[in-house]
Amino acid sequence: MSTYATSELNKVKRGAKRAVYDVEQINDILDAGFVGYISYHYNGKAICLPMAYGRIENKIYLHGSLKNRMLLALLEAKEASMTIMHLDALILARSGFHHSVNYRSATLFTNVTKVENPEEKEAALKCVVDHMIPGRWEKLRPMNGKEFNSTLVLEMEIQTASAKIRDVGVVDEKSDLDLPIWAGIIPLKQVAALPVKDPLLPRQIRTPKHVVAYYKKNKA
Repeated sequence: MSTYATSELNKVKRGAKRAVYDVEQINDILDAGFVGYISYHYNGKAICLPMAYGRIENKIYLHGSLKNRMLLALLEAKEASMTIMHLDALILARSGFHHSVNYRSATLFTNVTKVENPEEKEAALKCVVDHMIPGRWEKLRPMNGKEFNSTLVLEMEIQTASAKIRDVGVVDEKSDLDLPIWAGIIPLKQVAALPVKDPLLPRQIRTPKHVVAYYKKNKA
């Protein structure tokens, strides 16, 4: 099982016992998410924005307008950092000091290039759509030339990465354990609600199998 080598860039220093450098575990965190938070500089100011993404092996793909200032800034910098985080539980301790959360987070350090090859660009766009709902791309109207040419696609090749995972319960002081204060965990989970069809859809169009499958897999 491969791991990312640790360096001053990706080494987890605070809470090092929760650090994860395993490639497969980090990919699992990426694949379970929908939005990545990407940092960049624009006119000397630091900005962080959420972006939808897709993954193929060790490459993350972003897309947007040809004039998207974030994408253009990333291209100019030729590098980027992205974080994905899942909140799994609220940890309610007997003191405010020991309140915490259970989470899975991964931070990536990548180089950035523009996807120029048309076949690679289409594969990247498919991967972003199918990351949202597997099997969706093949059911859609194909992009026309104007749409395709007006879309900028960036490839972020992961150079190194690290993750932090907390998956334990309340950690209180021994001297607080007998206090008459409730402590415990409130688990949190992102779930899919029943699909709601577009009111402009013709009546005869039924919810497709890939949407139903996603709902059944991810419902409460």
